[in-house]
Amino acid sequence: MALSKAAADIPLVPAGIERVAHRRRDQPWLDDAFQSDKARILLMREGMPLVEGSAPASGPQAIGARLAPGRPPLWLGPQAGMLSPNAVRVFLGETEKGSPVFALELPSSFNLDTSPIAGLGVFEDFRVAASVMDAMDGGAAATARCLFEWHRRHGFCSVCGARSKIVEAGWKRLCEDCGAEHFPRVDPVAIMLAVRGDKCLMGRGKTWRPGFWSCLAGFVEPGETIEQAAAREIFEEAGVRCSGRAEYLFCQPWPFPNSLMIGLILEADAEDLVIDANELETARWFTRDEARAMMAGTHPDAFAPMRFAIAHHVLKAWLER
Repeated sequence: MALSKAAADIPLVPAGIERVAHRRRDQPWLDDAFQSDKARILLMREGMPLVEGSAPASGPQAIGARLAPGRPPLWLGPQAGMLSPNAVRVFLGETEKGSPVFALELPSSFNLDTSPIAGLGVFEDFRVAASVMDAMDGGAAATARCLFEWHRRHGFCSVCGARSKIVEAGWKRLCEDCGAEHFPRVDPVAIMLAVRGDKCLMGRGKTWRPGFWSCLAGFVEPGETIEQAAAREIFEEAGVRCSGRAEYLFCQPWPFPNSLMIGLILEADAEDLVIDANELETARWFTRDEARAMMAGTHPDAFAPMRFAIAHHVLKAWLER
């Protein structure tokens, strides 16, 4: 499926894999495909993908911290199935050349150093690894992480409380006690830039790296549109009303754990701020020149969102107008 130019520039927007959902119920085909010499298998453990090289992995990355150099994922063949009998397997689809693509989540107890693939790769922080992934690798890794996180958090039926089981190649859970079917959830999040004249509004979270600023954001609540959610969140967090039209830009899958980030720009009615200290450390208006300096890395004390995040691209879209 072709992507717009804007969407193609945003990390984690998938490309290069057809999901071929009709294969998910064909267990004999899935088993044969997994054993095929054409199979491409991505390994993950505790949300971290296996990447190439034996250099030590990075430590946990604080929000807004500069990322260490990333490394591409280490794709394996069917031999990956012998690493752990307790691995969770999901089918991600087929490449344009027909290669089946799977992901395995290894248990937290899996010891890479004593495994048959010791020295070939390490499990890396997802943000670091994804920072250098192309659309195919990034889309596959993000999809896999979303599915694995959903399975980890939804092991029991929300109807009767019994344990459910994974079916349809990892894309559904079934409760055998009451028959309820459960499907992966996606949480829509509005992430927006309020603008007024030649200024844009950005905020800071309390635990972020000093000097790091980003767009405001918030979950879409039941019974409201994306545009309404964006305007509501800006008013709740910063006290700024946006009564005009909200302009949709693009969206990004965000596997922390299962969000869809929806980028928008809204025209603000005024610049006066009333900060909700429960939501933000602070917020401020940046001029267009200041925002350009942030994106170029030349601002003396303010850092823009990294290219890995959709907030970077929302700000970029405004600056290019």
